[in-house]
Amino acid sequence: GIWLPSYVYVWLLIPIGSSENYEHTFHHYLISISISSKTQGYGTKLMNLVKQHAVTEGIEYFITYADNYAIGYFKKQGFTKSITMHKSRFHGLIKDYDGATMVECYMHPSIDYTRIPEMIKAQREFLLKRIRLVAKSHRVIYPPLPCGFQPILEGVSRNNESAARSMAIPGVAEAGWTFNDLISTPGNNKDADRLKNHLKSELLQLVRKTEEQQFSWPFRLPVDANDVQDYLDVIKDPIDLSTIEKRIKKGDWYKSKKMLYVDLMRIVQNCKTYNDSSSSYHECAVSLETYLGTLFEDC
Repeated sequence: GIWLPSYVYVWLLIPIGSSENYEHTFHHYLISISISSKTQGYGTKLMNLVKQHAVTEGIEYFITYADNYAIGYFKKQGFTKSITMHKSRFHGLIKDYDGATMVECYMHPSIDYTRIPEMIKAQREFLLKRIRLVAKSHRVIYPPLPCGFQPILEGVSRNNESAARSMAIPGVAEAGWTFNDLISTPGNNKDADRLKNHLKSELLQLVRKTEEQQFSWPFRLPVDANDVQDYLDVIKDPIDLSTIEKRIKKGDWYKSKKMLYVDLMRIVQNCKTYNDSSSSYHECAVSLETYLGTLFEDC
């Protein structure tokens, strides 16, 4: 929770044991930066030290509530509003706050967070060095545009005027840009990325809603073929919710909600095929099928 812009409280959730059987423990850290010093990078340095300590303790996630004054700070520190930790692992263990947003940060175990500034500086220097091998911008300097500069736009449609003005600027064509580059690629890519990210978020939300249902417990993880040795002899195309979630996060597996619905219904059919109709697994499959009918009414 965040009460003052100069004080940041972070609650850490440490799961112990397997994903199915663990205890919940909270560590409390206070990162305190005076208002007069908060633009000098001390907050980032302290956060990186806390992250590095968390990695050495085997902690995977930071979860906290950020108020409107602190969301920007947490975003810069790698926090996101998209919560990937399963809700069952923290629900009821973190106090909810009005007027605040829950944010999460995943700590990758192979990253040395105390060296983040050093790594970013090295990456920047490497990229600039590679750019200078082919670029001329640091060697060729064009004179400024004259006052009242007006490029010739005769025969250019209104939609393409912006690209024509850009191409008339000395140095743009010499840098390798073409008229087609300016009128086609940027806008199309942005629209495609926006649609792709929207679909990804929508599909993840649908899967997580399904995972939260009580009857979804048999379908959250793959069937262990070591425990159920004839399962793969009967079921030729196994699927589960965790596999589906990984496919969504990959970003290029599902092209529509209907494709997700087909995979979810395959979970139902596989369960009905393998299990007797009197079993609790079969009952869960029937409940899942009914739920999916309401969740995907438009499919």
